[in-house]
Amino acid sequence: MPTRPSQILGFCLFIFAASASAAVKPSALFSDHMVLQRDIPVPVWGTADPGETVTVLFHGQTRSTTAGPDGKWRVRLEKLKAGGPFEMEIRGKNSIVLHDVLVGEVWLAAGQSNMVFTVSKKAQFFAGMLDEDKEIAAANYPEIRMFTQRPVKAYTQQDEAIGQWQVCSPETVGAFSAVGYLFARDIQQSLHVPVGILTVAFGASTAESWLPREALAADPQLKPMLDRFDALEEFFKTHPHVMTAEAPPAPQTINARPGVEGLMRDPAEDHHQPTVLFNGMLHPVIPYAIRGSIWYQGESIVGGKQGVEHYPHVMETLVNTWRALWGEGDFPFYAVQLPGLKNVSNNPMVREQQAKILSLPNAGLAVAIDVGDPDNVHPKNKEPVGERLALIALAKTYGEKVEYSGPVYHSMKIEGDSIRIRFTHANGGLVAKDGPLKWFEIAGPDQKFVPADATIEGDAVIVRDSGVPAPVAVRYAWDNDPEGVNLYNAAGLPAAPFRTDDWDALTDIARDFTGK
Repeated sequence: MPTRPSQILGFCLFIFAASASAAVKPSALFSDHMVLQRDIPVPVWGTADPGETVTVLFHGQTRSTTAGPDGKWRVRLEKLKAGGPFEMEIRGKNSIVLHDVLVGEVWLAAGQSNMVFTVSKKAQFFAGMLDEDKEIAAANYPEIRMFTQRPVKAYTQQDEAIGQWQVCSPETVGAFSAVGYLFARDIQQSLHVPVGILTVAFGASTAESWLPREALAADPQLKPMLDRFDALEEFFKTHPHVMTAEAPPAPQTINARPGVEGLMRDPAEDHHQPTVLFNGMLHPVIPYAIRGSIWYQGESIVGGKQGVEHYPHVMETLVNTWRALWGEGDFPFYAVQLPGLKNVSNNPMVREQQAKILSLPNAGLAVAIDVGDPDNVHPKNKEPVGERLALIALAKTYGEKVEYSGPVYHSMKIEGDSIRIRFTHANGGLVAKDGPLKWFEIAGPDQKFVPADATIEGDAVIVRDSGVPAPVAVRYAWDNDPEGVNLYNAAGLPAAPFRTDDWDALTDIARDFTGK
């Protein structure tokens, strides 16, 4: 009996399916041009047929494992020395060879739009560095590579990373995270080893969107966010084609936002909701071996007084949870403090709360108060931000003898009608850049702050005002946009905003948020 065309097609499809299912496949993170972290064990993982033997060969090491019932496999390479390019071979029922693999330093670059912000405006409509043409023309750094995770929001945890490693060149750097690239450039030029940046960031995202369900569910302070999200998601799934106004009311919780008017959209597609970016973007890259993380986020705190108060706890939970999931100990976590902006999102209380991250081990804070744009939440002057993050890493992670911080408030002493403010990180003395010191305020017992005269004496600043004969407190750069702040140290790094009082400063912030 002659063979029917349908039989031939079915046989071909069977052969194709069999061969496809047999293919061992690494995560997209393990591909040509990747950078692997030196000096610590390096996990390598992917998928294959359940029960399939998978072997990874790299730089003299051979590691084998068996794919589990779900088809997932993982091996762990022993500590690697910096160098390359090398090849990695992954064998199963098929064989894959990855080319141009380097070993050096790998950092996670995470946060929201100012971390997404690209070197070139051609890659992001809101982006583009100052002098971007000059920056792009000079970006010939083949030992710098970047993997940019594709934006994904999800209600459940995803496994597949989506992206590819790009070698830094004038042709590719325009699409790189500007802060990530500048940080990598300074690190690579100082250490002379390859540097890889794993960019996992999403514009306007909240900190809680980068937390896993388990961390939120176990925390009484944060669980209400998760409960509200779950209730909205359940309502959406059980009431298709419903209008947002018909959704049941829910208690206001940290950073909760009202739905957009009109047809209700899937809450899991809202990057302000808890867990969704952890699920879609971060979970797939854990536990790719990294040295540490840089973080630029904070503008999306909209929960008013409650949201600002809870931000340090959210960030502490985030850092501790990420470290636990990576299993590399207390890896470095260096954040950017928000710059000046004529908007309540960048208010002094948010910056004060951001600074509390310094209470965690191996944490750092890059001050950016002097490099903002008063009218643009995406300032283009990104070079100082990358440089300051790199200085923190070079000093605190790599042990180089460099100053990494501007002046930081240490103590105050009332001296008659004046207050003497002392600082750490004075580094050869304090400097008033471009004229007399600005943005110092002083208050008496009535707690009413007025602009004050401030002069430098060694590692201290003397603050006074003739209208405040009995001063009790000082504030510096205590404004949404303290344009022209000019207290620096001799290393050229700006002083962090501060206040000496512990008075309630959140009430006014709450009014700014609510308009009441």
